[in-house]
Amino acid sequence: MKIKLILLVALLTSIATFSQKKWTLKECVDEALAKNITIQQNKLSLELQKKEVDIAKGNFLPNLNGSSSGRFGFGSFIDNVSNQRISTDNFNASFDLNSNITIFNGFRNTNTYKQAQLGVESSLLDLKKIENDISLLVVNGYLNVLFAKENLNAARVQSEISKTQIEAAESRFNAGVIPKGDLLNTQSTAASDSQTVIANENNLDLALLNLSQLLQVPYVGFDVAGIDVGTPSANLFYKNSNYVYDKSVERLPEIERAKLDIENAAINIELAKGSYLPTVSVFGNMGSGFSHRFNEIFTNDYFFKQLNDNLGYSIGVSLNVPIFNRFQTKNRVAQSEIRKKVSETRLESEKLNLKQTIEQSFLDVKTALKTFEASKISLEAQEEAFKNAQESYNFGAMTQFDFDQVRTRLVNAEAALIRSKYDYVFKTKVLQFYAGDLTLE
Repeated sequence: MKIKLILLVALLTSIATFSQKKWTLKECVDEALAKNITIQQNKLSLELQKKEVDIAKGNFLPNLNGSSSGRFGFGSFIDNVSNQRISTDNFNASFDLNSNITIFNGFRNTNTYKQAQLGVESSLLDLKKIENDISLLVVNGYLNVLFAKENLNAARVQSEISKTQIEAAESRFNAGVIPKGDLLNTQSTAASDSQTVIANENNLDLALLNLSQLLQVPYVGFDVAGIDVGTPSANLFYKNSNYVYDKSVERLPEIERAKLDIENAAINIELAKGSYLPTVSVFGNMGSGFSHRFNEIFTNDYFFKQLNDNLGYSIGVSLNVPIFNRFQTKNRVAQSEIRKKVSETRLESEKLNLKQTIEQSFLDVKTALKTFEASKISLEAQEEAFKNAQESYNFGAMTQFDFDQVRTRLVNAEAALIRSKYDYVFKTKVLQFYAGDLTLE
């Protein structure tokens, strides 16, 4: 019982420790990469491709096969060992050992081995692309959590201001300075701000849930550590989209994958051409046989003496020269050449898509920065307007309705600034990813 209690306390302690943990961005990315099912499936595909290399290596080695057969005979028949017709019940057995090795087959074994190696490289690149996609998803999810937290904090501040204004409005109403309608408007605004807080709390919960599901960790107690996303600055820009493209085209796995497809298509051409060439192989055989007539006496060395007496060896060379195969080889070569051209056009398509994506991302960053700068100016103006409105309201020169309108514009301006900041940060990180400069620290 005592041991169970200790284990229960240890379990509860570990759960409590986990619930207090705040995940960093790097920890989130590492966890997602370690647990993602698609990544695990691609790692298994990589292992399969490595086995294809081992199989291709085996084609260079000789094979070795053993065989044996036994037969009971009744009546008259030709004896397999003595080659004479006999009329008695007997038993015949044969034992053979065969080996064969390909000396030359139009370089097909060599090209198959090269193709298997390319398969491993292609699987590695596929895995890298998926890891890149998952990393970007995690970064986006992480920033969504921070965005939701900042929105929630802003909403809570506004809610507290609204509660304070209720007290002030009640005091002014009791003093006869404002009508009851203004007091009701203040209370209505405070209730609306409380609903906004609840809505933002729900948004934060959803953002945390989405990120925890992406990481495949328990949602209960899950939280992330804050990071300083900084203030958007034009200094983060690259000089132009071509600069980012030139860096990305040399490093992104999808481009490298398309290049490997061209190499693979070229090897397929050589494989197809190999059928024009002769195949040379060397073979060897060792065999023996045993025969026993049931009307004869079976001595101790009878079996092994026959095996030794009937033991035989053979070795030979096989040459197969293709002469005419209904133009199959010619058409397969033509097909492989067409597939190579398809792979070349696919590479150009990948480059074009990448260039267009980077150009769009570069434009998105510029637009996001302009939006952020405009939001910042708007917030500064709304803050000044709110200060003036608050003074006017305190002196009774502004109605509650007009004051609420000014405060609503301030709240909207704050939300717009937060939204535009995180929009800019994420789009900047996307551009940094393409350029190879994205860091998770």
